[in-house]
Amino acid sequence: EMLGNFSFGDYFKEEAISHAWELLTKEFGLDQNRLMVTVYHTDDQAFDLWKKIAGLPDERIVRIATHDNFWAMGDTGPCGPCSEIFYDHGDHIPGGPPGSPDEDGDRFIEIWNLVFMQFEQVTPEERIDLPKPSIDTGMGLERIAAVMQGVHDNYDIDLFRTLIAASVEATGVAAEGDKTPSHRVIADHLRASAFLIADGVLPSNEGRGYVLRRIMRRAMRHASLLGAKDPLMYRLVPVLVDEMGGAYPELTRAEKLIAETLELEETRFRRTLDRGLTLLGEATNSMSDGDQLDGETAFKLYDTYGFPLDLTQDALRRRGIGVDTDGFNTAMERQKAEARASWAGSGEAADERIWFELKEQHGATEFLGYETEQAEGVIQAIVIDGKLANQAKAGDAVAVIVNQTPFYGESGGQQGDRGEIRFEGGRIQVSDTKKRGEGLHVHYGTVAEGEVTPGMAAELEVDHGARAGLRRHHSATHLVHEALRNVLGEHVAQKGSLVAPNRLRFDFSHPKAIDASELAEVEDIANEIVQQSAPVSTRLMAVDDAIEAGAMALFGEKYGDEVRVVSMGTAKRGPKTGKTYSLELCGGTHVANTGEIGVIKLLGEGAVGSGVRRIEALTGADALSYLEEQETRVHDIADLLKVPPQDTVARVSALVEERKRLERELAEAKKKLALGGGDGSSAAQTEEVGGITFQGQVLDGIPAKDLKGLVDDAKARIGSGVVAMVSRSDDGKAAVVVGVTDDLAGKVSAVDLVRAASSAVGGKGGGGRPDMAQAGGPDGAKAEEALDAVRAALAG
Repeated sequence: EMLGNFSFGDYFKEEAISHAWELLTKEFGLDQNRLMVTVYHTDDQAFDLWKKIAGLPDERIVRIATHDNFWAMGDTGPCGPCSEIFYDHGDHIPGGPPGSPDEDGDRFIEIWNLVFMQFEQVTPEERIDLPKPSIDTGMGLERIAAVMQGVHDNYDIDLFRTLIAASVEATGVAAEGDKTPSHRVIADHLRASAFLIADGVLPSNEGRGYVLRRIMRRAMRHASLLGAKDPLMYRLVPVLVDEMGGAYPELTRAEKLIAETLELEETRFRRTLDRGLTLLGEATNSMSDGDQLDGETAFKLYDTYGFPLDLTQDALRRRGIGVDTDGFNTAMERQKAEARASWAGSGEAADERIWFELKEQHGATEFLGYETEQAEGVIQAIVIDGKLANQAKAGDAVAVIVNQTPFYGESGGQQGDRGEIRFEGGRIQVSDTKKRGEGLHVHYGTVAEGEVTPGMAAELEVDHGARAGLRRHHSATHLVHEALRNVLGEHVAQKGSLVAPNRLRFDFSHPKAIDASELAEVEDIANEIVQQSAPVSTRLMAVDDAIEAGAMALFGEKYGDEVRVVSMGTAKRGPKTGKTYSLELCGGTHVANTGEIGVIKLLGEGAVGSGVRRIEALTGADALSYLEEQETRVHDIADLLKVPPQDTVARVSALVEERKRLERELAEAKKKLALGGGDGSSAAQTEEVGGITFQGQVLDGIPAKDLKGLVDDAKARIGSGVVAMVSRSDDGKAAVVVGVTDDLAGKVSAVDLVRAASSAVGGKGGGGRPDMAQAGGPDGAKAEEALDAVRAALAG
């Protein structure tokens, strides 16, 4: 894990070095004599500052001429010299100081890197000063923990010791000799896997999920090297949670999911691991140090047995055997088939196992929902709390699969259908439907009455009102998507969506906010197609033909050889004029013609993340209800302002300006009253404290931003000294500002003084510059005590 502190145009080298030295030697209590630093060979300023602040002798400030001590983003961009802080673990460990011939030894370990970003590389030949130099530092948590715990190796810190001990206990193999690396890999990779799963990543064959799978499988191979025959890693999860759950509560919340995911993945991988290792052994049996495994065999291990390339490389590294990565990549490009050991789907890993098994037993659910909202079927399985049940009675929460269903399973952003499943003597109230196990439609709900068992005949009926809302909002999503591409450009691509019975949400790629005129144009274009009452057609096509015809594929969706293509409307503007307005690959449910949508009302847009925007909208009756509510609000506001509705904006604007004027006048009046000692405020008192002029004052109702101006004025009046002002707000809180005149720089720090004052009023620290700092606290009644704290700090 990485720690760091940053400054963007505020403090720079002197403060960064001072902060680092104070934290390491005072707060962490490290022995100064064991610390040494490096600076870039031309950075005389950093060299001199280390001598001034830390008192380090020249021999413990090493000038380094390589790029190890000069940080850059790339060929161009911000850059600057680095200063690295090293800890000397002692002469009993081999290795020399940085810059020496044996610097690669383990005696001197870098614990902190201070990057002084002060230049901009314009071209490879031209470098200019940054207008606002910045600080970017990085400290290794495990490294500093090792130093503070008196150990040399990161794996000997308390966190890893506990996990390694658990691995030793679980395997019965001591962490000694060539077994030590395997225990360490298990401990490290368990931690990484657990945090990824807690963040919502599940193992898969692509993206983040594949990164997770590679991490997990490398650890699983090392578990196999230790002789573990059964899944191991999931058994270590409670130890990890006990160790780190206090600091990272997400681990505690996700403990069950983490354990189940690890167990399932290891169980599945275990089936192929032994066979894969056998194949690898056979392929390399006659090889020796320096030989190379061919890429085709390495790819077969990946494609057939789920061995990531780096796992194969790791397995052969001890024997000095390499892998033909070019040949592997060639085979990968030629054959994109997914690994047979992979699994896919949505939902928690624990759910997936049972649904895959039921899919194997009963086959896929036949979906009838495009043609009907009511159908008959046979209940094939009932699941309660993740386990198969022979029956369910009234009140039981169940997940049910039926041989055929009109219920749409959540997919492509569209929520699943709700409704009823009726059987002889009872019914199930279905609250949601999801796709599981690559082909099952699982109905989630509660048995409302009666007892139900597998094999019973059932009548399934979708909630017609909710389905109608889903159809409207899903078709509207297509219209809005195309309108966004019309207005903003062809770069707009779907990044996620939600289609609910009463609203829609659409995430898309776009680098900046959409202004009001663009939003209005998007709404107008989409509603033009609604007003066409154009038929919405669906047809099945080969996926390549559909893409060639211009159909858009949606973010995150996987398509088979044959796809369902939904088209609607005729474009009346732009390059597609006269052609089909919207053409998308989509498995969702839609209106029969665009007129059924009624109207589309956009509610606004905002940022979701870097380069991704989100738009929300309502359709039909939901949109009309929203517009009626807005109209009612406008009339209510107009009545309060005693103006016609069309004049409300002008009237409110006038009132806002009037309020600003009155607030300015009130603030000025408060300042004058406070400085005069009226309104409960104390008059400013000037005194000598520790040979320094000190002026302190308690005020009432002055905001912190105004306090700064008052402190600056007071500093100018006294010429030399310290000014502290504490303002009590109406809600009983305190704001504290401390200023120090320039002539006292280096002798007195406003930050230190304001922190003392903050503690007196119940605050937690404070911050700013050496000449001006501010803080706050919840206890304004102790304002005078805050001034006393400043006096004491000055006197001390």
